[in-house]
Amino acid sequence: MEKAHVIEATNFIEQEINKDILAGKVSGCIQTRHPPEPSGYLYIGHVRNMVLNYGTALKYGGICNLRYDDTNPLKEKQEFVDALQEDVLWLGYKWHEIKYATDYFQQNYEIAVKLIKEGKAYVCDLSPQQLKATRGTLTKPGKNSPYRDRSIEENLDLFERMKNGEFKKGERCLRAKIDMASPNINMRDPVIYKIQYMNHQRIGRAWNIYPTYDFSHPLDDCLEGVTHSICGLEFEDHRPLYNWVVENSGLKNKSRQIEYSNLLIKGEISGKRNIKKLVEGGIVFGWDDPRLITLRGLRRRGVLPESLIEFVQAAGFGKTTSVCERSMLDYFIRNTLNEKSRRVMAVLDPLKLIITNFEGEGEEVLLDDYPQKEESTKRKYVFGKELFIERTDFMKEPAPKYHRLYVGNEVRLTGAYIIKCTGFKEDKNGNIVEVYAEYDKNTKSGTEGANRKVKGTIHWLNAKHATKCEVRSFEQLLLQDDDETINERAEKEELRVNPNSLTINKNAFVEAGVDYNLADRYQFLRNGYYALDPVDSKPDALVFNRVVELKGSYTPQAK
Repeated sequence: MEKAHVIEATNFIEQEINKDILAGKVSGCIQTRHPPEPSGYLYIGHVRNMVLNYGTALKYGGICNLRYDDTNPLKEKQEFVDALQEDVLWLGYKWHEIKYATDYFQQNYEIAVKLIKEGKAYVCDLSPQQLKATRGTLTKPGKNSPYRDRSIEENLDLFERMKNGEFKKGERCLRAKIDMASPNINMRDPVIYKIQYMNHQRIGRAWNIYPTYDFSHPLDDCLEGVTHSICGLEFEDHRPLYNWVVENSGLKNKSRQIEYSNLLIKGEISGKRNIKKLVEGGIVFGWDDPRLITLRGLRRRGVLPESLIEFVQAAGFGKTTSVCERSMLDYFIRNTLNEKSRRVMAVLDPLKLIITNFEGEGEEVLLDDYPQKEESTKRKYVFGKELFIERTDFMKEPAPKYHRLYVGNEVRLTGAYIIKCTGFKEDKNGNIVEVYAEYDKNTKSGTEGANRKVKGTIHWLNAKHATKCEVRSFEQLLLQDDDETINERAEKEELRVNPNSLTINKNAFVEAGVDYNLADRYQFLRNGYYALDPVDSKPDALVFNRVVELKGSYTPQAK
């Protein structure tokens, strides 16, 4: 990799990196790391981390490693390890190498021994409860451990015996000797090693002691060659400890930590712990439920990865938490889909339309696949006598400015003819069951007669050339109170499910003859953007998810 050079900064992180380059603090290329804990599935907040780590390295011509923080085997599973890699690749990023925190356990241990020899770490016999009681408060300093002044020889002996598994879990720990009166509680002789007797999914029982994240994180960054450790704002108070570990590690590379703010979406559940409650409580049917903002859920819903990247970039990167409306996310989802979606006709609430003056089996019409593009392929479809239209496209007694079908009114059928409504049929309960119309044979789309104008255009399906399908629509999963955020209620376990969060329509129809597949997205004309459900949809039983509605309330601000 080439030596780092400054770029035109688009956020404060790039500004800081440029300062370090100009100050000569970076000797080689810019290197970042993506450090997920494999204890659950990623959600949209993690996209910001990936954009900043993979994206920043890419812009500077540097490298970004995927490094699993696998120091908590009680919560970690191989399925999460695999899923994380799939999600990174789905977003379009590629790591330089895959690393694990456990790769550095031996070096972490050796540096801990070095700190003991330098009088900067000691073995403490206080229980976790006793240790917590001596830490003090934000206004009151902590108390020194009675074991703080043990000799170097005794500390080395006890730490070795901890490593060998001679003590019970929680009986002893290794603490950094810093300052129990520090105004930053994280600097009050923090624990840097704990006794852990666990079977690790990757290294088995190789180690009886595990470094804490605050200790291993900066060491692993330095050992790996990371120049800038870009992480969430929750680590800002830990930065003095990060710097202390880096400065006292004896390692040549001095990684720098830079924090950015979190990204929240109003009305959406964020955080692995909160989402896990929904999954385990049966409120959703898995981590890939399309109503969730997990990457699995968004992907199953039909969201394209570039939409998520554009969304987090538009939300910006700052030092204060970003809280965005769901409509903003939907805007970027819709914007991408509008460019890429194939247009097809689907009728979600079918009402039969009879063209009374049509004779014959059917007539071929041509429909545009991608009218939003300069050059669009076309497909053949069949116009006929018995059609389906949306029930809302006919009114017995039309409302003001209603330009769709009612007796005596004309509309154009998309890609076909102008028709004039001549009547309708009701059942004994007064429900409309059939609508009747005549078509103007001289107004076929694509011919000279197509120039005749009418105020309304509606989509339709040929009843004999339509495929029945299931269509799922989604709304906000949980009802939201005005006085608190959904994340706050998730912590309190007071979750009220929106009864309309999932609507299943088993009586919808789509055009027959279209090669519906998982790779494509579809705009159902006048209805919304849809994708096949990758789990439940089958070739002979299509299931579509509505990705997003055709229109939304969000308007991007002009730059």
